[in-house]
Amino acid sequence: MNEMISSIILLFLIMDPIGNLPIFMSVLKHIEPKRRQIIVIREMLIALLLMLIFLFIGEHILSFLNLHTETVSISGGIILFLIAIKMIFPTTEGNNTNTTNGEEPFLVPLAIPLVAGPSVLATLLLLSHQYPDQLNLLTLSLLIAWALSMLILMLSNVFSHLLGDKGISALERLMGLLLIMISTQMLLDGIRDYLNK
Repeated sequence: MNEMISSIILLFLIMDPIGNLPIFMSVLKHIEPKRRQIIVIREMLIALLLMLIFLFIGEHILSFLNLHTETVSISGGIILFLIAIKMIFPTTEGNNTNTTNGEEPFLVPLAIPLVAGPSVLATLLLLSHQYPDQLNLLTLSLLIAWALSMLILMLSNVFSHLLGDKGISALERLMGLLLIMISTQMLLDGIRDYLNK
């Protein structure tokens, strides 16, 4: 039971729905409020499917493609770094984290890498290694952490009304700064793990 609670907390913190709120609000700000809910549900379901796949057969996929978990960490760090730069220094033409009128995000960047990011996928691989006989508990832990994250992200409209455009913009830049640090750490961890092999 303690392992399950620890797994839930770990996965919830790595999914970081609170940290992802400004990014979700920024990406969806041109979309109608009702449509936003549908997009969030769709992207979260895609992320859940990917996370379940990695939990059960991720190691086999990486072995088949001759990839290592370090590769997932390094490539994810690069992607997040590029997204973070665009968040801190938005161009007049917009950036890759935003959408233009009538354009909806699909798969990237909401489902991947913001929710089902390399850290979550690598963690799921590690948990399945550590507890190979407890995949049912790990699946339940993942579902609970995912449901909590979904609940927070579904309330993005409430946060949008509370913060306003300036508040969202400030949060977006702050989270961009934090995202740069996280992505750099992810990149360095991947390089360190690769060199220590």
